[in-house]
Amino acid sequence: MSSHFDIETFTNDFSCNCKNVQKKSFRKNQTITTYIQKRNQICIIMSGEADLVRYDLNGDKSIIEHYTKNDIFGEAFYIISTNNEFSVEAKKNCEILFFNYDNIYHKCKNNCKFHQTLSQNFSTLILNKIMDLNSRLEILTKRTIREKLCGYFNILSTRNLSKTFSLPFSLTDLADFLSVDRSAMMREIKCLKDEGFIRKNGNKITLLYK
Repeated sequence: MSSHFDIETFTNDFSCNCKNVQKKSFRKNQTITTYIQKRNQICIIMSGEADLVRYDLNGDKSIIEHYTKNDIFGEAFYIISTNNEFSVEAKKNCEILFFNYDNIYHKCKNNCKFHQTLSQNFSTLILNKIMDLNSRLEILTKRTIREKLCGYFNILSTRNLSKTFSLPFSLTDLADFLSVDRSAMMREIKCLKDEGFIRKNGNKITLLYK
């Protein structure tokens, strides 16, 4: 997530100095938070990686978003539904900064600079969040598996400023993220390789059609 202020320095500094924020550590595969109740909680990932996942009534899993360092997430961005439980799961060991949306524009008793800095830059964080969600929506609205794969590969290529990039998911998780059948997705990836659209080496993809 890009922004106009140094979010890494910001989170490290104020996680130690503001009483209204909490920094917590999570091991791989631990649940970081669940979106069961409307707590207006906002989180910033300080290190590690995590996924926002949803389980439907049949227990089927979908990966809604993938988070890396400096990404923002939390209940404040989603409407809570009792029929679809959202949870954030650590994919690697993580450090997460927690704070409440309702406290953003209210200074704490120590009058620290956290709230002033955050309130001045919160619109930038939200704009970046909206851009991420729009990218996700763009992928999901593709009609075919090939279109979804190519659309996602294009996004990763643009973010990495390179035709070669690493997939942030296992292939099973990638299928869950794209909301497609894994076997069908694997066949389509093979077709893209055989037709000369991509080169694949482990989890590294090189685009040959741009």
